[in-house]
Amino acid sequence: MTEITPALRYVDIGINLGDPVFRGKYHGTRRHDDDLDDVIERAKEAGCKKFMVTGSDLKESEHAVDIAKSHPGLCYATVGVHPCSAKHFDTFHGGPSALLAAIRDLAIKTKESGETVAFGEIGLDYDRLLLTPKDQQLKYFEAQLEIAVEVQLPLFLHSRAASEDFEHLLAAKLPKLPKKGLVHSFTGTVEEMQRIVGLGLDVGVNGCSMKTEENIEVVRQIPLEHLQIETDGPWCEMRPSHASAKYLKDAPALPKAVKKEKWAKGMMVKGRNEPATIPHVAHAIANVKEIPVEEVCEAAWRNSIRMFGLGEVVE
Repeated sequence: MTEITPALRYVDIGINLGDPVFRGKYHGTRRHDDDLDDVIERAKEAGCKKFMVTGSDLKESEHAVDIAKSHPGLCYATVGVHPCSAKHFDTFHGGPSALLAAIRDLAIKTKESGETVAFGEIGLDYDRLLLTPKDQQLKYFEAQLEIAVEVQLPLFLHSRAASEDFEHLLAAKLPKLPKKGLVHSFTGTVEEMQRIVGLGLDVGVNGCSMKTEENIEVVRQIPLEHLQIETDGPWCEMRPSHASAKYLKDAPALPKAVKKEKWAKGMMVKGRNEPATIPHVAHAIANVKEIPVEEVCEAAWRNSIRMFGLGEVVE
């Protein structure tokens, strides 16, 4: 008798479904029909059972919550202000305290109603100080960590070229957050990854996490019990020029992708990453680690459900 292999299942813990490109708009111009529902259906067909829609500022956090409300049991939201948007605190009508209060109130209300499962995307990004200077990033990262502790939501974190300050601020708050959180779209060094794991945090891996040979070595060493997977669409697509390409030999074929001007219903758009590509992330990780993809998927699933709930229980 042939043994039936259970279908792979995925949680895309970082997907920006609120981005206008999933509604057919690019840089303010409509290029094709709204295909968000098709994007979600393609991902479900690929085995994606849960989506965490990223909030990057107050407006986008509210948008993520709205998407979660429209897709109950499937989509969930994160609420927070991204480090590159932290300067908005000082220009917000009513001042920083008003924006912090609005974020806090949204997180409390939507945690209780079940849409919001994480506080973020918050953190530090020293690669893009032109967008928000370091002093503002530090001030409002710390302020948002205080809210996360109050609300008791796990963290959805961003760190770029800021590991020392990032880890210092987190170390003071994590003992008050039983479920800790994860650093998504991780691109740091092996040593940084080991320190992150040492703090009790998980590591989110996507296409951007496997661009270089150095990235590949980090992924090889991430403990399975601290791994989660994501696409970070519409960004972080996996490309033939990336180091990950040679680890995709047994990955399933993706739907046809065309230029946005040639889009037709049922097609992906070139250059617009979407959650249907998450099997490629999982297969690349499995081949890097030289373990079955089923082992990667089930470990990531358990880790995501244990941390964020997502309407499931850990089996």
